[in-house]
Amino acid sequence: MNISGLDLNLLPPLDALLRQRNVTHAAEEVGLSQPAMSRALARLREIFDDEILVRVGRNFVLTPRAAGLAPRVAAALGEIRALYKAPAFDPLAERRVVRIAAIDVQTVLFCGPLMARLRREAPGVALRFEGYGADILARIESGATDLAFALTTTPLPPGARSEFVASDRLALVMRRDHPAANRKWRIADYGRYEHVGVTVLGDGLSELDARLAAVGVTRSIPLVTPHFTAALAAVATSDLVTTISRAFARRFADSFGLAVLDPPFPDTQLHGTIVWSAVKNGDKLLTWLRGRIGEVAREVLAAEPG
Repeated sequence: MNISGLDLNLLPPLDALLRQRNVTHAAEEVGLSQPAMSRALARLREIFDDEILVRVGRNFVLTPRAAGLAPRVAAALGEIRALYKAPAFDPLAERRVVRIAAIDVQTVLFCGPLMARLRREAPGVALRFEGYGADILARIESGATDLAFALTTTPLPPGARSEFVASDRLALVMRRDHPAANRKWRIADYGRYEHVGVTVLGDGLSELDARLAAVGVTRSIPLVTPHFTAALAAVATSDLVTTISRAFARRFADSFGLAVLDPPFPDTQLHGTIVWSAVKNGDKLLTWLRGRIGEVAREVLAAEPG
C-alpha cells in the first residue's frame, strides 16, 4: 500500500467514531458538522471495505473489524501526536555526556561546585572537559563540542550563540617578595620585567600585548604556557610576573606565596560567556546546564576574597 495515497486526516474522525459509536457525538468531538462526519464515515467504509458502524435498533455497534481497529487507531494517533509534542524535560531522568571546552581557570574554580549540584539534580549527566585547540571553532559550529567557555571579546563562529556567565577581573601576579611587589605599578613597568604568557589557542595572540603596544610598551616573555596554573607556579619561584584572572590567582595566592595586584589599566573586567552552536539551540539539557553553570560561576566569583 502506498501511504502517500492515504488520507491521514481521516484518523481523528475514525478514532472518534470507534469510541463514540455515534456520528453526531463523534462530529462534535473533532469539530466537524454532522454531514461532514457522515461523508468521512462513507470514505472510511470504502477504504476498509467494512461498514465500521452498524445500526442495531436505535444504537450503532462496531463491526468485528472496527472493534479490532479501535485500540490500534488510538495507539497510532498517540504516536503521531507525540511526534509533534516536545517531551517533558526532567534533569533527573537525563543520561548524557556533555563535552565542554575550558581552560584550567574554569575547571579549577567551577568543577567542584558544579559537579556537586549535578550529583543532586542530574546524576545521570557526565561532563567531559576538553581543551580548545586550533579546531575549536569548527567543533563548536558542528556541535561536536557542546559548550565552550569564552569572553565577550571572543570571535564566534557563524551561527554560534553565547550567554553571559559571570564577571572577573585581571590581576597582576608575582611572588610576594618580588622586588616590585610592594608598589603601585605603571604601564611602563610592563616593559621592565619578564613575563609568563598564557596562550589558549596556541596562536600567540594577546589582548594585553595589543593594549601595551598602543602606548608603546613591549614586554619580554621568556615563558609561554597553555596552563594558567603553570604560570602561577613559574612566578612563585622566579622574578617573572603574569597577568591573569584575579579569582584564579587569589585561589592559589596563599599556597604559592603570591602577591595579587591591580594592573595599571583603566579597565580590568573579564566578562565570561558560554558558547554553543545553533544546532544545539533547542537542546533542553544544555539550556538547563548553562543556567546551572552561570549560577555556580557567579557564586564562586562572588565568594573569592578581594
